[in-house]
Amino acid sequence: MILKNSKTSILKKLLIAFIIYHSSLIIGVAQNLDTLYTIWQDESQSDSTRAKSYNDYVEDGFLYSNPDSAYVLAEALHIYATNHNFSKASAIGYNLQGIAMVIRGNYASALEFFEKSLAIYEELGDKSGAAGIMNNIGRIHEDKGNYPTAIKYYTSSIALKKEIGQISVSLTNIGNVYLAQNNLPRALEYYESGLALSEEAGNKQSTANCLNNIGIIYSLQANYPCAKDYFEESLAIFKTIGDKRGTSNSLAGLGLLYKNKGDELRTIEYLKKTQAIFEEIGDNYGIAKVLSDLGSIYQEQGKFKLAIDHCQKSLTLAEEIEILATQVDACQCLFDTYKSLGDGEKALLYLEKVQMLNKRLNAEETAKKLEQMEFAKVMMADSIAKAEEARLIEEEHREEVRQKNQTRNALLGAVLLLMVLAGGLYICWRYVRKSKAILQVEKDRSENLLLNILPEEIAQELKEKGKADARHFEMVSILFTDFKGFTEQSAKLSATELVTEINHCFEAFDSIMEKYGIEKIKTIGDAYMAAGGLPVPSDDSVKNAVLAALEMQAFIINRKAENESSGKAAFEMRVGIYTGPVVAGIVGVKKFQYDIWGDTVNTASLMENSGKVGKVNISQTTYELLKNDADLSFESRGKIEAKGKGEMEMYFVSKA
Repeated sequence: MILKNSKTSILKKLLIAFIIYHSSLIIGVAQNLDTLYTIWQDESQSDSTRAKSYNDYVEDGFLYSNPDSAYVLAEALHIYATNHNFSKASAIGYNLQGIAMVIRGNYASALEFFEKSLAIYEELGDKSGAAGIMNNIGRIHEDKGNYPTAIKYYTSSIALKKEIGQISVSLTNIGNVYLAQNNLPRALEYYESGLALSEEAGNKQSTANCLNNIGIIYSLQANYPCAKDYFEESLAIFKTIGDKRGTSNSLAGLGLLYKNKGDELRTIEYLKKTQAIFEEIGDNYGIAKVLSDLGSIYQEQGKFKLAIDHCQKSLTLAEEIEILATQVDACQCLFDTYKSLGDGEKALLYLEKVQMLNKRLNAEETAKKLEQMEFAKVMMADSIAKAEEARLIEEEHREEVRQKNQTRNALLGAVLLLMVLAGGLYICWRYVRKSKAILQVEKDRSENLLLNILPEEIAQELKEKGKADARHFEMVSILFTDFKGFTEQSAKLSATELVTEINHCFEAFDSIMEKYGIEKIKTIGDAYMAAGGLPVPSDDSVKNAVLAALEMQAFIINRKAENESSGKAAFEMRVGIYTGPVVAGIVGVKKFQYDIWGDTVNTASLMENSGKVGKVNISQTTYELLKNDADLSFESRGKIEAKGKGEMEMYFVSKA
């Protein structure tokens, strides 16, 4: 069984994202699980037949739907290998467990299982099995963006398969590497080579896969007539051999091709056919993606009830299987639909979900980069260990040679040994020094990513102790902002315009916070929250929070004037500040966030709610701390009713 490519950087295009995900899972045409298990239990069958049937049983029934179960079931092959003295069963089991680890995202463990499997196949002289495992190891390095190493393993796989006449899959994988680098001509060259070999060997499934891949290339090149021909040819073959997943891939390709051409009726027709097959084979990922695509088309057609129905089902299913990208697509569809219906409240709800999900996606991308760095460190450490092992073996060999020739040529042997040792130590020293430098670069990258999530002091504590304790701060100035009439203004903007405008404002706010040393805490919809005086208290934090708020108001006022002069919708903003004690710490374990709590936070929110557009509203406590500052001017508002707090003294502050 060969693991195929599942993710490339060019998959940002919808067609690639949809088709490659599913085609990557194609190993063979699914067989009846009961039949496969019966063969596995039939002691009259050969060891090879029984092991292969059990492999197919685990693969078809569990590997991609429940990788944890597949991992456990594969242990039976190791027991079988021991009881029947048939080590190939263990090689098959390690391969299954390696693929299960890849699906779970544990690449380091996956590599260990693949290397165990490869060692057994090489000891047995099984070139076909070894070539398949080399392909899988190459796939891991490709997924990690280590393309030279991936090409190295794919090329080694090809060398073995040439001896047994099976190289089309490896050629396709090399094509996938070039596709990941957006080198479409080179990718097409390898796909066409794989197609020629598949047709020559009479392998219909491999032929259909290659045709489908070539259709993808032509779709990306906007050569729709050629893409259509290749998709239809692959579809015909998949139907003939009864490969339902392959059939769904080709149908999806045709549907999304018609979408790019603007033929919505044909798009809907093919996507519904794809949905039916996904439902038949229980592919929840595919179902959720198709429902989202159909919902978006219905929204563009003005069929809002159908759009809401499809996108809501897509969102529910995507949440169940934890596919964030599809959740974003479904929420975006629901936002666009409710916005078109004039339902600002629900539109805002789904806009906030889109923003929240995008943050999670960014956090997962950060986590993935950290995991990739850790993977690189493990690989480097393993390389150093293997180099040291090779050096020790070489040293032992030289010592044996020296002893055999000691009587005849003792002096020459001693000199030769010293030269070898000196050269080996020098090479090893240079290699270790270079490795340490590489590891230091990766460490610096990891630290920079961490500092994008947490304040520097908290990040340092987290690295040193493995945790960060919550802290109490006596004097913190909490700053809240909110756009007035946000729902009404957002109805005048498209989804892209709305997100772009909010992002433009929040990027400016982030720069202002950095200028005055204020810690950004979070954004909540159209609200922005920051705090002065933590995680490191300072004497000027209260004044800096006020100066930052005044600069934020100035930016929004200027932005409103710019937008109105060009006929665009514009926001107006309220700002409130309250100073008092808070508790601050890290929330969560996996996707942590630095946050603050206390009555001061709630009161600061009331300051913002009780403020006025274009003004900075501050509390009595903040005023008392700054009233003698010659750079600031204050306007008493008297006592203002604040929800849940009664009447409170408030002041407008401005520059003197």
